[in-house]
Amino acid sequence: MSYLDNDRLKQIGFLLLILFLAVLLFMEMFTFFPGFLGAVTLYVICRKWMFKLVEQRKWRKSLAAALLMVLSFLVILLPIGMLINMLGAKAAYAANHSTELINSLKQTNARLENSLGFGLLTAERLQKIQEGITGFLPGFLGATFNTLTTIALMYFMLYFMLVSGRKMEETLYEYIPLKDKNVERLGKEFNTLVIANAVGIPLIAVVQGIISLIGYLIFGIPQPFFWFVITCFTAMLPVIGAAAVYVPLGVYLLASGSTWQGIAVLAYGFGVVGTSDNIARMLLAKRIADVHPLITIFGVIIGVSLFGFIGLIFGPLLISMFILLLDIYGNEFVIKRRDIAQKKSSPDTDIRDTPGTR
Repeated sequence: MSYLDNDRLKQIGFLLLILFLAVLLFMEMFTFFPGFLGAVTLYVICRKWMFKLVEQRKWRKSLAAALLMVLSFLVILLPIGMLINMLGAKAAYAANHSTELINSLKQTNARLENSLGFGLLTAERLQKIQEGITGFLPGFLGATFNTLTTIALMYFMLYFMLVSGRKMEETLYEYIPLKDKNVERLGKEFNTLVIANAVGIPLIAVVQGIISLIGYLIFGIPQPFFWFVITCFTAMLPVIGAAAVYVPLGVYLLASGSTWQGIAVLAYGFGVVGTSDNIARMLLAKRIADVHPLITIFGVIIGVSLFGFIGLIFGPLLISMFILLLDIYGNEFVIKRRDIAQKKSSPDTDIRDTPGTR
């Protein structure tokens, strides 16, 4: 009959206490979790350059970290901020002129009924759209304030991650209860997943946005840069992608009497923009992970629900990490137990001769 000695009971009790405190702290600090994920993402992107500046160029850690933080802000966050600011201006205009917008939608819907024989919007749907537009701006401004807070916290944490990068990685390496090869695999695959989700997906979206912008300029679409911004954001959505912009835009142009422009936008969207997605993914395939579409779909749904817009990136990353940890768990413990069971069943092997792990 097996029993637990006092040392094992103390260990279990101590682990339960640590787990309780970890859950309590996580629940209370969940608001800061997007900032933490952003800091980890930027750390993975910047770590190689940080180590080069400090260890090869002999820069001071604080100076190297400050330079990389400024560059990341100028290259990544500033363009995104400008795009969001453009969307905010349009959202504010739409909220202040919601009646005019609804009247325009009614006229477009009437043209569709005359030309196609059916309408896309009922009176109830138009009423819901107007209510949604009116209530959108306060929520958007609140989300903008939360985003600024998240960015401030993100850079605060990123600075200490960069300055203490080597020590932090060595500590994680020592305390992660896995074999050396699994710890190394975890680090490499985590780096690949971060690059794929935080760099690959937005980069492909920008490529589609630029190609769409060329079409908008050629076909004389009003406010082409506004539609470019919308296309970049929707291109990160799974399955639908940039079609969420050029299909409704093309239908609207057809309904408004701009027949050749509507046909051109639809043909260009399906023929050129859609193809550019496949070409961009093929060119970047060697540098980014091949994330399964289902992971992207469910990741976006969960991520947006948890973190808002930035969940488009962090949602798929979290699901990919969860699957990776399950795979490593199987390699670390299930295979190990199977080997031990086989050695137990072998008459020539003593279980005490089983080699230990890290």
